[in-house]
This record gives sequence, C-alpha cells and structure tokens, in this order.
Amino acid sequence: RPAHLVCHPELVQQVLRDSRTFDKGGPLFDKVRLLTGDGLATSDWSTHRRQRRLMQPAFHPARMAAYAEVMTEEINNAVGRWRPGAAVDLNAQMQALTARIIVRTLFSGQIRPAAIAEIQECLPVFTKGVYRRMIAPFGLVERLPLPANRDFQRALDRMHSVIDETIRDYRSTGADQGDLMSMLLAAEDEETGRGLSAEEIHEQVVSLLLGGTETTGNVLSWAFHLLAHHPEAEEKLTAELDRVLAGRTPAYTDLPRLEYTRHVITETLRLYPSTWLLSRTTTADTELAGERLPKGAVVLFSFYAVGRNPALFENAERFDPGRWCSERVASVPRSAQLSFGAGSRKCIGDRFALVEAMLLLAAVGSRWRLRHVPGTRVRAKPKASLSTGPLPMIPHRRQPSHLARATAPEGDATG
Repeated sequence: RPAHLVCHPELVQQVLRDSRTFDKGGPLFDKVRLLTGDGLATSDWSTHRRQRRLMQPAFHPARMAAYAEVMTEEINNAVGRWRPGAAVDLNAQMQALTARIIVRTLFSGQIRPAAIAEIQECLPVFTKGVYRRMIAPFGLVERLPLPANRDFQRALDRMHSVIDETIRDYRSTGADQGDLMSMLLAAEDEETGRGLSAEEIHEQVVSLLLGGTETTGNVLSWAFHLLAHHPEAEEKLTAELDRVLAGRTPAYTDLPRLEYTRHVITETLRLYPSTWLLSRTTTADTELAGERLPKGAVVLFSFYAVGRNPALFENAERFDPGRWCSERVASVPRSAQLSFGAGSRKCIGDRFALVEAMLLLAAVGSRWRLRHVPGTRVRAKPKASLSTGPLPMIPHRRQPSHLARATAPEGDATG
C-alpha cells in the first residue's frame, strides 16, 4: 500500500493540527487497535474528542503533586538497591521502574499487591508482542505456533483479567483513591452527562499502561547514555542539582528551578523521540504541499527525522541541552519543537511524563555517575519507541559539591 512521507516540520504540524482530516490510522495503528481497543492513543477523531474531554481532568496540573509522591517513592526504592561499581542493565531497570510507577499511579488504592506484580510481569511481554504485530507483514507471524505468541496471549489474557477485576473492585467502593483509575471512573462528559463505560475504561487503562512504560523508560536510558558521553553536559546538570537540591531528594516543588534538567530531557527527546514514526489516514480528498491526496491515503511522518534536520538545528547530531535555554531557543523554529506532538492529539500525559523523567534524572544525577561497561556498543533499536537495547552501566557514587567542600581538609581545593 503506497504511503506519503512528510518531512518538513510545517507540514508535520499541518497533519497533526488537522486531526479531523488526517485521522489516526494506517497499518501501524490498525494492528494496535485490534489488540488494545479504542484507547486514547488509537481511537478515531470523533471518539478521541469525547475521550479527551473525559480524561483531561486526570492529568490536570493539580493532580501532579500526588502522582509525584508515588514516583519519588518508587525511584528511591529502585536506586537505593544499586551498589557502587556493580553493573546494572540500565534500560531494563528504567523499564521496570516506569512500569511500577504507571501501575501505582493508576491503581494506588483498590488493588491487590499480587495484581500489581502480575501486571508488571505481563507488561514487557505485552509491549514486545504489540510491536511485533505492528511490523509483521500480512498478520502471518502472530498465527504461527511460536512460544513468543503463546507467551503474548497468556500475558494479554492475564492483563485483561486483572484490569477487569480491578475495575469491578473500584466500582464497588465508589471512593476517590486519588489515582488515575478513580478519575476515569468519576469522569463525566459536560456535553452529554455520560461517563466512560467499563469497556472504555478498560481500553484506556491498557493504552495508559502501554504509553507510560516503554516510552519514558527509553528516554531516560538515552539520557544517561548521552550524559556519560558528554561530561560537559553532565557537569552542568550536576552543578544545577547540587545548587538546587543541596543533597536532598528531589521533590515536585523543585522542578521549576531545574531548568537545565528539563533541557536535558528535551534534547534527549529531540535526538531519540519516544514516537519515532507515526501514521495518519486521510478522511477525505485533501491537499498537502500542493500534492493531491485521495481519501484513505496513508501519511507517514517521523519526529526522529525532524529532530535531526540540519536546516532546523545547528549541529543537529550533537547532544546540546543548552540549545533549549531562553537565550538560544528562539533560533529553533516552533514547528520543530515536537517533543510530545502537537494539536488536539498531543500526548495527554506529557506533563506526567516530564515530571517523572525530571524527578528520575535529578534523583540519579545528584547521587550517581553512570558509566558504560567497557566495550559496550549502543545502537538505536526501533521498537514501539526507540530503544537502546541492553545498556550495561556502572553506577559510581558522587558527592554533592557543597558536601565535598565541607568535608575537604582545610586548604584543599576539592569541589
């Protein structure tokens, strides 16, 4: 099936902002929809419009402080198990950590600990299986009697069962647990007075679990990989963390002052965007850059290609968080600033993901320096998002500079 590849950021913006004409669709989304249902990430324009109205309150800034408490607790638990000099697979650790965070922010209340563990166990198998089905031609691979297919089906069945059981438990109590599930159950459309059905809530939970795990985990893996290769950027990051945190664990209220920390995340997303390739389908005959597109045409675009376009970014292949500081960001066309998409389908969890990524980067960066195990070679692996693959890194403890100065012998210039 022929497709039209859109490369210029202004055209990408046109596609993103006219979501009625350029609707979610194409072979990638059609396959995912069969597995996840009509969640926010895969639903068509009319369904998405209603779902977005209902789900937006769950991601209101006022809810972020409570979510951040869960994030901080899980981050401290995970990083607290590291041992200086003992290598870890950082990508695997980031995936496991972000899975725990999204499960706990979804279900902080009425869910059995065993059910949380079951979802966390199933998620990696599920996300891997979804990606395999996205890229497999003609739907042949999933019909073969392979162990991976059997594992995927078991994980899918177990996840569906646990999610349905949890929805029933939440409905039976009717109490606001202060989590995402409570918000989904309480959501009511101002225009119609209707809420989300049990099936719709199930589909949204699956969509949030998928969107909140692999993407953020991969971005953080890339951030630590890049910082290890760019000591000057790492030094600027740790200087900011020492100045703002002074050895404390980062909190939600610290984030507005962690500007360079945010720039590291933004620059990482430019080079290794969570969603590296997307597709849309035209709902009517239309025109794009003078080219006539018939109804049903497939349009592809890549945030990865936009982010590395030398016509848009000076030294486009270089990791340079400083390009996003207030003095320099004006040189970046607004149309090329696509960290979380644009238009009505911009990632609903963008604020959630940024808070999570900044808290994790700050917590790790203030206490540890991560270095690659000698001989490690990293190449981007295109999955549902761009992955580093296995990323063996060695954590080395670091001391905040103010503490280093305080403990240095008199006359020592340490720090």
